[in-house]
Amino acid sequence: MDIDAWVWWLIGAAALGIGLVITAMPELGMLAVGAVAAAVVGGLGGGAVFQVAVFAVVSVALIAVVRPIAARHSAQRPQLATGIEALKGRQAVVLERVDASGGRIKLAGEVWSARPLDSELAYEVGQEVDVVDIDGATAIIM
Repeated sequence: MDIDAWVWWLIGAAALGIGLVITAMPELGMLAVGAVAAAVVGGLGGGAVFQVAVFAVVSVALIAVVRPIAARHSAQRPQLATGIEALKGRQAVVLERVDASGGRIKLAGEVWSARPLDSELAYEVGQEVDVVDIDGATAIIM
């Protein structure tokens, strides 16, 4: 029993797809798309050389175009700050005197331990302060 070339291309695409899932290498997905394109050419009756050429052109084109876009996109900072990044720059209210030895503030509805950015300063109860950083579970305020 002789299997058509387009079936082999689909088997190769499936193997590349499985490799993509296992390794999380997006290049394998682009090669899989190239294999599917070669399978289409093979199914339409294109010769072996034309199938390999389509595979190579589509795969290289995807890697050359998509990879730089994905790299640029992944290097961007998220537009919506979450976690401790979202707390930086917010205002808080002093609940317990904050000095170099520590204190407590109310930040985003929660009680946080705090210390001043400048260790010579102290903040009194009820005073509004700005959070400049988070160090572990301690807010750095000014």
